[in-house]
Amino acid sequence: MPPPSLISRSHPLSPLLQEIPGVWRAHELAPVKARSTGHGALDALLPGGGWPIGALTELIPLIEGIGEVAVLQAALKRLCDEKRHIVFVHPPYIPYAPALLSAGLPLPRVLWIDAAHDEDAHWAAEQTLREGAAGAVLLWSHAVADRPLRRLQLAAEAGQSLAFIYRPVVTLNSSSPAALRIVLRPAPAALGIEVLKARGGRGGAVFLPVHSHI
Repeated sequence: MPPPSLISRSHPLSPLLQEIPGVWRAHELAPVKARSTGHGALDALLPGGGWPIGALTELIPLIEGIGEVAVLQAALKRLCDEKRHIVFVHPPYIPYAPALLSAGLPLPRVLWIDAAHDEDAHWAAEQTLREGAAGAVLLWSHAVADRPLRRLQLAAEAGQSLAFIYRPVVTLNSSSPAALRIVLRPAPAALGIEVLKARGGRGGAVFLPVHSHI
């Protein structure tokens, strides 16, 4: 007789378990909470159909200024429409107010944290995420070690916010604890998006038109 812990589909308890809401079975994947990216082709590649909520998304642009922030524009605009704040932490350039406005991001909803050092930037992003007061936090970082990213992942889980970290190409040589890892490539009149890692999902690539750069 099989041990009690191994219940087959034909076991008398199986129909009862199926009727109980919220029971997780090992052959099923836990649902992923997500917010649509605003791009159907990209949503189709991502678990939950969008940017994961309460999890860290890592974005690695091969070249700066190819639309690495614009790819988030639809989700960020919806958050602003819902009266949520968007927080930029340690971006390589000062956020350009006219571009933010044209992208539908009202200036009172956008916060900019200019940290002096990478460690300070991580601390600021972590605290902001943990509080859950912001709808999304965007952090630019050169961190290679796993530990700072794991702390961001835990903070995102605690605050249930969208968490994005931009890292340089050199970090592709290292593993990442991020739930979602994406490479951004330049393409004619488009942005190439390659999903390297998607917790609970699969990889793949799409090309998206990018009309504005913020």
